[in-house]
Amino acid sequence: MNPSLFYRFIITIICLFACAQLAVQGQTKASIPGDFPDPTIIEADGRYYAVGTSSEWAPHLPIYSSDDLTNWKHEGFILEETPEWVGSSFWAPEYVYHNGLYYLYYSAKRKSDGVSCIGVATSRYPNRGFVDQGIVVDYGTESIDAFVVEQGEERFMTWKAYGLDDRPIELVGSRLSDDGLSLEGEVFTLLMDTAHVGIEGQAFIQKDGYYYMFYSLGACCGTGCDYHVKAVRSPQVQGPYEPVGETVLLGETDQWQCMGHGTFVKNKQQEWHYLFHGYSKVGGVYTGREGLLARLLWSDTNMPVFELIEAEPEKQQTITFDFQHSSGKDSLLQWDFRHMKPEWSVNREGLHLSGQQTPENQLGIVLTTRPWSKSYSIQTEINREGSATAPLGGLTIYGDVNNSIGMGIQQDTLMLWETSDKGFVVVAKRAISPTSGTAVQLRIDVHPNLRCRFYYRDSESEQWTEWTAEGRSALDISELPPWDRSPRPGLHMRGTGERAAVFRSMRLSEVE
Repeated sequence: MNPSLFYRFIITIICLFACAQLAVQGQTKASIPGDFPDPTIIEADGRYYAVGTSSEWAPHLPIYSSDDLTNWKHEGFILEETPEWVGSSFWAPEYVYHNGLYYLYYSAKRKSDGVSCIGVATSRYPNRGFVDQGIVVDYGTESIDAFVVEQGEERFMTWKAYGLDDRPIELVGSRLSDDGLSLEGEVFTLLMDTAHVGIEGQAFIQKDGYYYMFYSLGACCGTGCDYHVKAVRSPQVQGPYEPVGETVLLGETDQWQCMGHGTFVKNKQQEWHYLFHGYSKVGGVYTGREGLLARLLWSDTNMPVFELIEAEPEKQQTITFDFQHSSGKDSLLQWDFRHMKPEWSVNREGLHLSGQQTPENQLGIVLTTRPWSKSYSIQTEINREGSATAPLGGLTIYGDVNNSIGMGIQQDTLMLWETSDKGFVVVAKRAISPTSGTAVQLRIDVHPNLRCRFYYRDSESEQWTEWTAEGRSALDISELPPWDRSPRPGLHMRGTGERAAVFRSMRLSEVE
C-alpha cells in the first residue's frame, strides 16, 4: 500500500472515531425539554422558530422561539382551532418561507375516512396569524412527513408514501405549485425501503453540487423504538441516490436513544445545525421525544458527521398559574381534541372550567401541560365557594380518555379515580367537613418508580394529609403513555351542562 494513502486512511479513522466519541458523550439535557417530536426549524429576521408534532393535543403544533438555538421560549401554537377537514393526528410539521409568506405544512388524518394527508397553513408572520389552506397532498393510503426542497427555479414537495400498504415504503416527490398549495406533475420515487425497516422524516441540504438527503429508519416511538438517521446524496433532487457516511449517523448515546426526524438551519456563524428528537434514557416515554440539537460536520473525506450540542444547564421545571390574577390565556394548556372541547373563563374567583365532550368520553374535560421529568408534583387549589355542587373537579395524569388517573372533590367528597376500557371508576372516596374552609388543595406526586402519592389539605391548614386507596395496590402511571406521546398532568372537571369547577391555581414542579 502507498504509505501516504495508508497514513491518510489512519487519520480519517481517528477523526471519525473522535467525532463519534463526541457524539457518544452527548448532552444530558434537551434543547427543548418535554414532548416535542419531529421538529421543524426556520430562521426569520435573526430569530429561530421551531414547531413540533402535537398529535392529539389542541391547540395544534406548538411554536418555540430562540435568539441563539440554546434558550427556547414556548410562544403559542400554529392553529388555535382545528381545521374542518381534520379528524386527528397532527404530525411532522415543515416550515417554509416563500414569496413573502410563511408556510407550515403538516400531516393529519382526514375526518371523512381517516387517511393521512398533508395540509398547510400560511401567515405573513413566522409565529402567529396562521390560516389553514386545506389539503395539499392526498396520495394513496398515507401521505406524511412533508419536506420542500428547491432545485433552480423549481420547488419539490417530498413525503413518505405507502406506509400502510403491503409493499415497501417509499420517499417520493412531486413538483410544487408556485403558490405552495398544490402539486404539479408526476410523482417520482426518491428512495425505496427495500429492507422493510421503515423510512421517513427526510430533510435536504445542498453541498458541493449534491443534494444530501438525511432520513430516519426504524420504529420511531415507544419502548421498542430503534430510530436512527442515515444519509444519501444525488446531484439532482429526482435521484438516483447513493449512500454516504456512517451506517448510523445518529441513533443512541449514553443519555439518549431513538434519535431522528429533524430539519436543518444555519446558525449566525453559517454552520449547519440539525434539530431533531430523541428519548431520554431516564425519562423515556414518560417525557416523550424531546428536542435535541446537533452540529453537522464534514470529515476529511467529505462525509457527514453529527456532533451533539451540549445544552446549557437548566433550572428544574416549575410552572405556576395564578388564575385569580391572570387571564388564563397565557397558560398554553392543551386538551385531547378528539374527545372534548373545553370552555373556560377567568375572574377573581379563578378559572371556571366546563365544556363539551363526545358520547364515548366518560372522563370529562382536561387542561394539561408537558412534563420535563418522569417524577414531578402537581397541585391545585379548588374554590369550593365558586364551584357548582355537581361537577367533580381536581387533578389528572392523562394518557388517553380510557387510560388516565386522578383525584378530585365533588361537593364534600374526595375521590381517587381511574379510567380504562371499563369506563370511569372511582377507586376510593373520603368525606371532608363542609366547614373545612373555602378552598381545598389537592396534590399528586409521581415518583421515579412511577407510583403516585395523593395529598389534600384545606385552605386553613399547612399540613398535607396523604391518602391511599384502601384495599388495592398504589396507582401508578406505568401503563399510561400512548404509543406516540407522553402522558400529561393537568386539571380535570367531570360534570354535565354548563356547571363548572373553579380552580384558583395550578403548580407543576419537577422532583428529583
